[in-house]
Amino acid sequence: VQLVESGGGSVQAGGSLRLSCATSRFTYTSTCMGWFRQAPEKEREGVAAIDSDGSRIYANSVKGRFTISKDNAKNTLNLQMNSLKPEDTAMYYCATCWCGFCTQISDYNDWGQGTQVTV
Repeated sequence: VQLVESGGGSVQAGGSLRLSCATSRFTYTSTCMGWFRQAPEKEREGVAAIDSDGSRIYANSVKGRFTISKDNAKNTLNLQMNSLKPEDTAMYYCATCWCGFCTQISDYNDWGQGTQVTV
């Protein structure tokens, strides 16, 4: 499974970034996907995910600021990040899991290489 993240960069507080995760059509249609992040010396944490019924799940720290979406034409998972804060600084990863079994980070099987976000 190949997951390729892009869109990271450096931005001032209050700014916006849009992350994308490209994958194959098979992976895109047969798995559920989510975004995670890991700051230096901190554990990896969930940011947002799309459940099998299409519902969006967000970490409390990003609710109202981040929006997860899927682009069916491009087989990509996106994360629009607005009102960025210094505490959002981290390496951001997308990952896949088998729908219906995505309750914790360890359920996610395949991971991209990550894209750095610095605020």
